[in-house]
This record gives sequence, C-alpha cells and structure tokens, in this order.
Amino acid sequence: MISADKVPQLPVNPWGLALMLPVVLLGIMSIDNPLRPNTLSLQTATAQTSGTNSPLTIRADVQEYDAKSQVVIARGNVQMSYPARKIQATAAQAQYFSKDRRIVLSGNVYILQNGGNSIRGETVTYLIDEGRFVALPKADRQVESIYIVNDTQINNQNNAPAPKTPPLKGKE
Repeated sequence: MISADKVPQLPVNPWGLALMLPVVLLGIMSIDNPLRPNTLSLQTATAQTSGTNSPLTIRADVQEYDAKSQVVIARGNVQMSYPARKIQATAAQAQYFSKDRRIVLSGNVYILQNGGNSIRGETVTYLIDEGRFVALPKADRQVESIYIVNDTQINNQNNAPAPKTPPLKGKE
C-alpha cells in the first residue's frame, strides 16, 4: 500500500480545467435522458418577451447563447413556435436578439401565421415589437407570401349583375 505522502502529485493546469468544463457540460446535456420523452438530438430554448411574458420556443440541432450580447443562435432543423402571435416557422438557422427584440431566420425559411398566411424566403427578419416581417429572397428568386382573404362580404352581396360601363365618347 502506498502512503498518502508518497502519492505522486500531477500538475493541474487551471486553464485546462476552465476549457474542459464547457465541454463536459455540453457532453452531459447531450446525453439522452430517459425521463424526457422525444429528446433525440434537438435542443430547446425558450425566451420570453417583456410585458405579457409569452413564450417563444426554438428547437434546433445545436444552440449557442452569448450572455454578453444576449443573442441565441440556433442551427440545423430550426423550428420556432410563438403561440401568442400564432407564428410557426422552420429554417436552417435562427438568431434571437433579445435586446433588439428581433428574430432573424435564414436558410429556406417558411413561416406560417394565423393558420393560413405564410411567407417563404431565404432570410426573414421578424421585428417583435412592430409585429412586422421583412423577407429577402435567394439571388435571382422572389419571396412568396400567401394571405388568406376573407370573402364573406363578397358572398353576402346580392347577386345583381355588374353595372354597365358607358361607352367611350366618339366610339358610339
């Protein structure tokens, strides 16, 4: 048996420990937890807006958070859900700028709002406080938007024929 005073001391580099800690924590977080159903490889972050405190959920293969800038970056199979605004979105990447209260989705973006209105583009910025989308297409392409229009006023009109258009002067 080796006595305590004869155990060799290994040098410990504090920078090595500081660099290993985030790696170990990420490793622990990525282990499937049998108590959480359907965890697969998607990581979830939920941010909240001020005022009404409505959840904004972002799911992705990988997520990073910069505490200094307060920016969340999600990459790979991004799925966003914002039930308070009835918005669902998919993209390759999402950036949530909590200080600026804006979300930038990029890479084959598809946004569905109110169960019918939709936007497709390469990059879409959502300005939360304004409730406004700014969409940009891929090069040599266009942004596509589909809006559900309520036609109840048209359907409720009487079935009278359209009024006749008077002929142009001099063409009688």
